[in-house]
Amino acid sequence: MLTSILLACSLLGIVVGFLSGLLGIGGGLIIVPALAYLLPLLKIPPEIVMPLALGTSLCSIVITSSSATFAHHKNRNIPWALTKKFVVAIALGSLLGALIADLLSATVLKNIFAIAVSTLATYMLLSVRITHTRSLPSDIYIFIIAFGCGVIASLMGISGAAILIPILTFFGVTVRNAIGISTTCGSLVATFGTVGYIISGLDASNLPDWSLGYVYLPALLAIVVTSSIVAPLGVRYANKLPVNTLKRIFAFFLLLVAAKMIFT
Repeated sequence: MLTSILLACSLLGIVVGFLSGLLGIGGGLIIVPALAYLLPLLKIPPEIVMPLALGTSLCSIVITSSSATFAHHKNRNIPWALTKKFVVAIALGSLLGALIADLLSATVLKNIFAIAVSTLATYMLLSVRITHTRSLPSDIYIFIIAFGCGVIASLMGISGAAILIPILTFFGVTVRNAIGISTTCGSLVATFGTVGYIISGLDASNLPDWSLGYVYLPALLAIVVTSSIVAPLGVRYANKLPVNTLKRIFAFFLLLVAAKMIFT
């Protein structure tokens, strides 16, 4: 069973790596539901399945997003002056979110995940035909927005792109630049979120062998080996596809994931 799950995680990494580069997501929107399904097959207790899935997801995003960030930098998709305004706040928020997640039940975490994703997907679909001319808010509001994104992203076990990209496009940032910014911030969200899940899981009982806090190392290794190789391919396609096509792909992808989490 473990061998089959590791093979499934390797295939999962291929999908995650491509979508990470294409849409700026770290892959948590796929990894979390997949691990929530796979981990119980290893007889892991239900009460730790979601924290373990969230922590493992964030840890894998550290590597996947770093690979995608480098590729986006080479393609000049990252406006660094704006990105720097987000990174500190979003990192601090992600650390707090990981610590909060340890206090919540698996059902609450799943509902937070599904509701937030559905809301964001609906906005992305409605915004396809709308061109926003709003300017970005002041630095203090950017800090508040970024901090909140970090908290929610960490609670969802994702890089934060699903939250940050709709917000950035709302304020008139181009989709490609929004993807570049969110990919960079996603690396920090994942890093600080992972630290939080490791710390909060150190005293957890019934963890499976080869776990580091709420990070399941065998699944992590299987995912990151393939995802880090494929991520640059997704970036290449992101620079070729029309903006509205990217928005539609992103939105429909979010709706499918949310539906899966709600109805299972």
